[in-house]
Amino acid sequence: MQVPFTVNGRAVTVDAPPNTFLVQAIREHLLLTGTHVGCDTAQCGACTVHVNGRAVKSCNVLVAQVAGADITTIEGIAQPDGTLHPMQAAFKECHGLQCGFCTPGMVMSAIDLCTHYPKASESEIRELLDGNLCRCTGYQNIVKAIQMGGEAMAAAPAKTAAAA
Repeated sequence: MQVPFTVNGRAVTVDAPPNTFLVQAIREHLLLTGTHVGCDTAQCGACTVHVNGRAVKSCNVLVAQVAGADITTIEGIAQPDGTLHPMQAAFKECHGLQCGFCTPGMVMSAIDLCTHYPKASESEIRELLDGNLCRCTGYQNIVKAIQMGGEAMAAAPAKTAAAA
């Protein structure tokens, strides 16, 4: 099955069986391995990408469902010159990661969270991150990073809209 869509601003067509999950298409067909496979059951959030501007767990979506969609992966959020997205910079600044396995999905979810809830409190951020698991950090620095990243996104909306 031929499935055309856009990934990180580039038009692609994936030739895959109809039962191929989006995460498989991203990693195995497009070789974008920043999107991680964690649980395969949409429980951990490691596979989170943006589909038409919304955070989606790509292990739970068939590639056929994204025909014509605009997909953004972790590889597509930094500026072309390598400047980090404000959320990536905040995760780095606040040490919002340890092993890094959950980080791509956490960053993608955090961008969506701050886009839709720009003034979320600490408790709201914790609640909204319920679908993303980190087995290392205890979330304190992740929450701090999301608050900082959200503030930076709000201060520079033109830059983040182009990258997200």
